[in-house]
Amino acid sequence: MKNIKAKEQIKAMTALKGITLTKLAELISKKTKENYSVSSLSQKLGRGTIPYNEVMMIADILGFKVSYNLDEKEI
Repeated sequence: MKNIKAKEQIKAMTALKGITLTKLAELISKKTKENYSVSSLSQKLGRGTIPYNEVMMIADILGFKVSYNLDEKEI
């Protein structure tokens, strides 16, 4: 299983949707009704400290579905 960091996942999702981190921060603020700055987002991504629930929320905001599939050969 390849270990992909949240930063790369979020960068890939935003690139596919054609939006910037600034726009993403605005969308997060709109969804949470709290101020969410691009600076805060960038720092969390850079440090690798973005919480799992925020990654899941970002995926949802961008219209991505996260799924887990059991690899039968790994059992």
